[in-house]
Amino acid sequence: MMRAFLSIACFALLSAAVLAQSTGAPAANAPAATANPAFIIAGIRPSPHRRYAIMMGPILRGDRYFLRQAPMRDLVALAYGVNPGFVTGGPVWLEMDRYDIDAKMPPGSTKDTARQMLRALLEERFGLVAHDTTISAPARVLTVSKDGVKMKRGSDSEEGGCQFKPQPDQGPGAVYYMQIACHNITMAAFVPTLHNFTYDYWPGPIIDATGLKGTWDFDLKWSNRSQLAMAGAEGINVEDAVEKQLGLKFDRQMEPRPVVTVDKVNEMPTPDSPDLAKILPPLPPPEIEVATIKPSAPGDRGMFRFSGVEFNMQGLNLKTLIYFAWDLDFGDDEVLVGAPKWIDSDRFDIVAKLNTGTDPGAAQGPPLLDDDQIRALLRGLLVDRFEIKSHFENRPITAFKMVAADPKLTKADPTSHTRCGSGPGPGGKDPRLANPALDRLVVCQNMTMAQIADEFEEIAPGYIYGAVRDATGIKGSWDFRLAFSSSWVANAGAGGGMVPPSGSGQPAADPNGAVSFFDAVNRQLGLKLEKEKRSLPVLVIDHIDETPTEN
Repeated sequence: MMRAFLSIACFALLSAAVLAQSTGAPAANAPAATANPAFIIAGIRPSPHRRYAIMMGPILRGDRYFLRQAPMRDLVALAYGVNPGFVTGGPVWLEMDRYDIDAKMPPGSTKDTARQMLRALLEERFGLVAHDTTISAPARVLTVSKDGVKMKRGSDSEEGGCQFKPQPDQGPGAVYYMQIACHNITMAAFVPTLHNFTYDYWPGPIIDATGLKGTWDFDLKWSNRSQLAMAGAEGINVEDAVEKQLGLKFDRQMEPRPVVTVDKVNEMPTPDSPDLAKILPPLPPPEIEVATIKPSAPGDRGMFRFSGVEFNMQGLNLKTLIYFAWDLDFGDDEVLVGAPKWIDSDRFDIVAKLNTGTDPGAAQGPPLLDDDQIRALLRGLLVDRFEIKSHFENRPITAFKMVAADPKLTKADPTSHTRCGSGPGPGGKDPRLANPALDRLVVCQNMTMAQIADEFEEIAPGYIYGAVRDATGIKGSWDFRLAFSSSWVANAGAGGGMVPPSGSGQPAADPNGAVSFFDAVNRQLGLKLEKEKRSLPVLVIDHIDETPTEN
């Protein structure tokens, strides 16, 4: 379970580093853009498959515009300047198909003109037709509590915002909180910030009905969903935190919501211009300029940080680094073959600085890296310094298949979007309110059994490793809702280790209220996950040195 957690944590940190690049300055201080702005040229391609797909961007750097792993729904939302949840209509694949976009902007481009250029691109290359309308939908409305505001007035003298305050490592058993410090922020700016930080509590919109004017200073501290159950009496959910610390409260209401309705959009864009490579040549690949590798001090806790120009990895064993660099599933011990036992125990500190001199956008910020490039850089460093020789080959290893037991699924509306997201979903019922140990609530709609099986690897890290094979024999598309405890919540009661599948002879649920993913699938969906042997790619280590070459 810890390896699975490290994988997700590393990926989230690296994705956040790339996302942070999207707030760069306008492309240039040149004359204003034209009345009908358009990219000079753009390349569009389907995004490669990712185990944990996270949209990155938009990133504006010099005259370049980048988007990675962007669903069509989110592209429409960006183009129209709305929250992705405010996009309706369109074909069933609108939230599932993802695209990468590289484009060249004209001089004087800004974030606003880039948005207009994206809209023009979608209309030209995907045939997008959409219109504005209003619907009535559930929302959380933020108001002032009966005890009044507990925030301090801001000075209005400088630009405001909210910063995440990481909590220092306090060792095993410590209670961890999410904490943000906000300074000179308006309620209009705070509401989307709060939504982004508390998406694990509710995915739907938050509407500002406080009536508060001006700017405010305050700190806000709460427990995220996965920590709430483990924190016990010391935990605090975000609604209680907002009321007790800020003097604001949430009401659940049906509210009119302006939305963008997609009337038409094509799944495949028109072909790229044959001049794309000449007008918009690929950026040179990033390189590591200098790196130091040394054994970790005894007792060092594992840490992986990427600042945009520097890797800083402390106290990590070589197995963890290999799993990340070669994009192996951290929960699966069988996908790495031929490695010596010392890679589990020998821990290293690695600091690597990138060469930014080859990046034409370096003057505007750190190098533009996606997760594939980050993995490739680390992989190259490990191969060079530890003399690693390896290859992939197919071998029979343990994997999961999904079978039908007593199916409890709802037939889908065939016109609804194929999607999976956090609850509570239709009707607003949320079992997490009664049992904080159920920190995961997944609502999926209009999905085939094969699509559901594919989704399980992303839905349930720490439980599921590798692709799940659909062996149910069930046809058609279905809706379902699944409430369970994340692997780290379930492990807190189970004493660590991988959470066992239901029916394995080991307890799958815990007296603290935790419900394993395997048990939830069985009881709530009437499906069952079973292990089988299947021929899948594994990484074979042919040679590796225990001592890295000199710095």
